[in-house]
Amino acid sequence: MSVLRQGYVTAALLGALWCLVIAVTVAVAMSFVTGEPFRPAALWSLLWGAGIGAAALSGRTALWGAAAVVFGLGMVGIGALTSEAGFLAGAVGQAALAGFTAVGLWKILDEVVPGPLTRHVFEAAVIRFLTGFGYIFFTAIVLIPFYVMVMTSLKNQSELIQNPLDFSIDLSLGWELFRSYRELMVDFNFGSYLWTSFYISVLTVLITLAFSIPGAYAVARLRFRGQALMGRSILLIYMVPMIVLALPIYIAFSMAGLRNSVLGIVMIYPVTTIPVALYMLQGYFRGLPAEVEEAGLMDGLSRLAVIWKITLPLSLPALASVSLYVFMIAWNEFLLAFMLLDDPSKFTLTRGIASLNSSEIPRQHLMAGSVIATVPIMVIFLGLERFMTKGLTAGSVKG
Repeated sequence: MSVLRQGYVTAALLGALWCLVIAVTVAVAMSFVTGEPFRPAALWSLLWGAGIGAAALSGRTALWGAAAVVFGLGMVGIGALTSEAGFLAGAVGQAALAGFTAVGLWKILDEVVPGPLTRHVFEAAVIRFLTGFGYIFFTAIVLIPFYVMVMTSLKNQSELIQNPLDFSIDLSLGWELFRSYRELMVDFNFGSYLWTSFYISVLTVLITLAFSIPGAYAVARLRFRGQALMGRSILLIYMVPMIVLALPIYIAFSMAGLRNSVLGIVMIYPVTTIPVALYMLQGYFRGLPAEVEEAGLMDGLSRLAVIWKITLPLSLPALASVSLYVFMIAWNEFLLAFMLLDDPSKFTLTRGIASLNSSEIPRQHLMAGSVIATVPIMVIFLGLERFMTKGLTAGSVKG
């Protein structure tokens, strides 16, 4: 490779690969949205991507000019994306392809120049390409199942029978699109399932914190025989699969009369959450400065007062993180609820969704139930995600 052409070759290569990635992504997205087949043209994707990449080295004007040319070629049938959809859908697809390719290459080739490249510049461009590819790939893995779930929940039985792979919706139906959700609340008692899951999850969080805070503090601060062994063995319960414990738990709860009992669920859920809460909190407590607590003891506070007035206020990020994590575990738990609950009036949300998995119940109701179970926990997680991140990383150096 000529030294003077290193920049152009690198730009063309990364541009070709990036355009192919965008073509596949846009084809999949447009196929789901419109219900019409969109297909990436691999050869044209590589050729037009190489052209846009090479043009990017001449400046922003040349980059967008090349993207406009790719859009125009796509509209006349020799583009990186082919489809049998109407004019508007095809234009949107071609515009998305050209636009996202240009924007991505603008970022990826930020430091690449027409002449010779240093190793640092080349590796930085490759890393930016791989980073963009990773964002697209993992976002698609997460969003596509959720999109299919939501779109299926908005359809009626006749639409699903006629074309089960068509995930487009008719917006002219208005509020009638949400008939599956209305029927779940009115006919399938899902409002009760939501409430049951909510207060069971809250009780699980409170019980878990009540046991894990003093336990984690003892392991982190106090000195006693077997302290190191206890700190290392907290998570041993997770080495035993829950399915192995399922039969003994079922037999024990049946003999104690705790099956079909919310009390039984509230008793067993903390057993699965306390170990992980202990493990998370002990690392955070070890990271707190011991001098602050010692000052409180010297001022005459008891050990419990020190925990209540000093340690817990300093540990709010970790407590928020543990509470959110435990709440999600309890909200999403299925095996124990499926095993111990047979009375529909006491079902949790996950157990209620399992009851919809029947040939007699339309599939859109099952998808609507899944959406109802997913959206609240997503909203809570996104709202409190900063606390969870802070709580998980705090104490990681000293702990």
